[in-house]
Order: sequence, then C-alpha cells, then structure tokens
Amino acid sequence: MARVNYTPEQSVMKMREIDVLIGQGKGTIEACKQAQVSKDTYYRWRKEFGGMQIDQVKKLKDLEKENARLKKLVADQALDLSILKEVAKGNF
Repeated sequence: MARVNYTPEQSVMKMREIDVLIGQGKGTIEACKQAQVSKDTYYRWRKEFGGMQIDQVKKLKDLEKENARLKKLVADQALDLSILKEVAKGNF
C-alpha cells in the first residue's frame, strides 16, 4: 500500500469505517484491506484515538499545539532569565 498521511479526523473516519465492516462480520485484516489501511495503522489509531469523536480529536490536536507553543515560551523565558543573571553577576 502507498503511504498516505491522514489527518486525525480522517483517521477517526477510517476507524469507524473499519469498525462497521467488522460489525458486519468481516475479519479485522479483511476490513482493514477494504478500507486501504494496514492493520498496524488501525491498531495504532485505536491506541491513540480510542473512542473519540471527531470534535474531540480536533480539540486534542489544538491543545497539543497550544501546549507546545507554551513550552517553547517557557523555555525562551528561562533562557532570558539565565542570561540576565549572568549579566547581573558581571560574567559576560
């Protein structure tokens, strides 16, 4: 299968499609093949997104982006504080 990068929303939709196929009596491997997703990818998505709805996945990704931005801000401020302390000591 060709490598495709799915958005989190598309991943949840594919998971639902596979779950429907499994519910119709198809095996997991067969359902994954029909949805054009490897079984490893399907299980990774199940681990990451579980039973989330699409809006919950969007919110999760937004929070992860915001968290990364805030961590970068804190790191920058800690660096600035360290530089100011060195300057105040006269060790520059």
